[in-house]
Amino acid sequence: MNKDQSEILAKLGIERLKKMQLAAIEKISTSSELILLSPTGSGKTLAFLLPLLQFLDPDLDEVQALILVPSRELATQIEQVSRQMGTGFKINAIYGGRSTSKDKLELQHRPAVLIGTPGRVADHFARHTFETKYIHSLILDEFDKSLEIGFEKEMKAIIDALPKLERKVLTSATDRGAIPGFVRMRNPEILNFSAQASSRLGLKQLLVPPKEKTRFLVKLLNSTQPGRGIVFFNLKETLMNVSEWLEQQKISHTCFFGGMDQRDREESLIQFRNGTSRILLASDLAARGIDVPELDYIIHYELPYKEEEFTHRNGRTARMHSEGVAYLISEKGENLPSFIKGEERIEIESYPKPMLSEWETLFITGGRKDKISKGDIAGLFIKQGQLTSAELGYIELKQDCAYVAVTRTKAHKIAESLNNSKLKKKKVRITVLDKAPF
Repeated sequence: MNKDQSEILAKLGIERLKKMQLAAIEKISTSSELILLSPTGSGKTLAFLLPLLQFLDPDLDEVQALILVPSRELATQIEQVSRQMGTGFKINAIYGGRSTSKDKLELQHRPAVLIGTPGRVADHFARHTFETKYIHSLILDEFDKSLEIGFEKEMKAIIDALPKLERKVLTSATDRGAIPGFVRMRNPEILNFSAQASSRLGLKQLLVPPKEKTRFLVKLLNSTQPGRGIVFFNLKETLMNVSEWLEQQKISHTCFFGGMDQRDREESLIQFRNGTSRILLASDLAARGIDVPELDYIIHYELPYKEEEFTHRNGRTARMHSEGVAYLISEKGENLPSFIKGEERIEIESYPKPMLSEWETLFITGGRKDKISKGDIAGLFIKQGQLTSAELGYIELKQDCAYVAVTRTKAHKIAESLNNSKLKKKKVRITVLDKAPF
């Protein structure tokens, strides 16, 4: 490992790279084409970002590397990791769901690395927002998902517009077989670590009477506390109905699915990451690449249609260095898909309902563009707010705002006392963030 990589890992608080990451770094550094298969949550982002840096010219103010992703959440996650690395290179994410004027403002000064969803990137290519002839490296992260949700036309147009590509990297958590011809992979190297998480997964089946899934879900959620987990659904309508039921039972949770407003989706994930919420109801969109902490369990409320989605869901909990539990809730008489094997039948007794989380999330109307740092926020809350370090949780800093986890018992008092405080030169509003499911 070179000195620059050591310094980056120190900034990220990582002691050493995983076997998969070391292998990927070596191959990307020496090969022009790579297919990297590795479980969800195994560290693929760092595996391709680290070697990419050596190919960037710090004196060239043009886009030199392009990372295509299937979702805006994955785009912002990679952008956040790259900022934490402190590389010195400008790196930006663009995606549908935000104004193109915001894109244009950030792209006036060209990023060395551009991260984006295929639709938004293809739109900027068509508008000739920036030169494409300097792009030498292309990463297709979770490429199978981009194809699955209908981005083939945009991805083909993008690759056709990149005449001087020197390297291509495709990543996925599963081996989907043949690579589409438009990607123009001639003789790719293949690194396959996709089977490494399956042995660490405990698969448990809860067999319930017909039309009793929601009642038994509540019992199962109660039994898993104070753990943190995701409940997966196939259909948005089912998710929303279950959310309303959990609200009636006073079980705190957040939701994440494609039909939600982008801001609401981001805030649901933030509250899940910082511990304000321990339960996330999610569509399969959440199984793909989003930044969530290691989980204690996942629950298949609805069984997935495809083996790939089953693998991706389970990958949220059976990480490379930890064990996990996946629960299947199925009605009596319901046949399990052929790809589900080795499940253990369980029964659930009655448990008390989950206690509220010890954390609450505060929203701050100032962010990175105002030159505000996490240290500035921590200083305000500890010095003026008189919180101890144990009462101050995870701080998430965005371009134009910030989110701070604080002890629930002090959240409203802190928000009231620190509202209209100054951070750097900006007067900011500080409020308690509502936790509406959707």
